[in-house]
Amino acid sequence: MSTLVDNFGRQINYVRLAVTDRCNLRCQYCMPANGIEIVPRKELLTYKEMYRIIRVLTELGVQKVRLTGGEPFVRKDFMSFLEMLSYNDLLHDINITTNGALIKKHINTLEKLPKVKNINLSIDSLQADKFAKITRRDVFNEVMDTFYALEKSSLQLKLNVVIQSGINTDEITDFVALTKHKNIAVRFIEEMPFNGNGLRATNENWSFQKILTTIKNDYEIQEITPEKSSTSRNYKINGHIGSVGIIPAFTRTICNDCNRIRITSTGTLKNCLFDDGVFNLRDFIRKGASNNDLKNLFLQLVKQKPENGFVAEANRKQHVSESMSTIGG
Repeated sequence: MSTLVDNFGRQINYVRLAVTDRCNLRCQYCMPANGIEIVPRKELLTYKEMYRIIRVLTELGVQKVRLTGGEPFVRKDFMSFLEMLSYNDLLHDINITTNGALIKKHINTLEKLPKVKNINLSIDSLQADKFAKITRRDVFNEVMDTFYALEKSSLQLKLNVVIQSGINTDEITDFVALTKHKNIAVRFIEEMPFNGNGLRATNENWSFQKILTTIKNDYEIQEITPEKSSTSRNYKINGHIGSVGIIPAFTRTICNDCNRIRITSTGTLKNCLFDDGVFNLRDFIRKGASNNDLKNLFLQLVKQKPENGFVAEANRKQHVSESMSTIGG
């Protein structure tokens, strides 16, 4: 069987698929206050097109898919798509990233889908007023209820916390404290420029090292040997059940063994978060491409995968200005 291997010998076995560009929140680090210009629904990949793309990718060695948005639970019939995707016998893991406002009523069903194993819950403050400032929406109680329900479920839970200068840096140790009695992974993420205007609102440079130093000021930590292609550097704290991780998303020290590609909700394949897209799969499919055509295309496109995110950004035709909701979080 042919597998997806780039020019640097990295095997691609993980795809991040955005099922929609819509979101019910308006987080400051993701989009402007008035939102983004969403695309007409006919321009979104259909669920059948998504299923077909993932099936072809699994026949080329992809084993894991992460479903993102926007907010995936905003899209109608998303749960039916999850069930459909579960029938793919070559797929090992189906993971989901969500803001938590709409998922709670589906948790029991998610637990019954054996391939759905990991939920990443985006939550950037444990304070209601600050949460509302960040998200520009009043859903703090709903998200916290989701957090507690997921923590008690059989699903593996990770909290994604985007560290924003002057906004939530004072809560880093509060998030770390959650791991003492809860079997969760808290992951701090460097802020990126994918907020609809291409600028990072940074009064201080809260890089990986600064976040790590802040944690070390209050906790004695021990680094966990990372899994191959892990996006985070992970740590255990003595006496804590859970773990803490830091994702160097902007400083990009995790590129060397990258095993991922991205597909946006409109079908654009991205070899790297920082590239501006290499090919539109939706148009290719709608013009009549066969599965073999898709396979050959994927095998060619991964050869264009850049060595790292800095090279990808340097090769862009346009300056970074898109929203993470458009790309797929």
